[in-house]
Amino acid sequence: MAVESRFLPLTDVAELLNVSIAQARALVRSGDLRAIKVGGRGQWRVEKSEIEAYIQRMYERTEYQIKTGSIED
Repeated sequence: MAVESRFLPLTDVAELLNVSIAQARALVRSGDLRAIKVGGRGQWRVEKSEIEAYIQRMYERTEYQIKTGSIED
């Protein structure tokens, strides 16, 4: 029986968000996407709920930009 992980590595995060691993890492380093470092090698892990929260914030930001006319196509 496989146990579903609560945390995802940046490779999976990048795939879910359809961005490069470097872009996912930049989101973490900028603080836009909350993550933790685990293990002896300091591997980044992102909780699934944090990915959903990030997506929700991006929806809200986009809606605001559309309403204020500050978004470019």
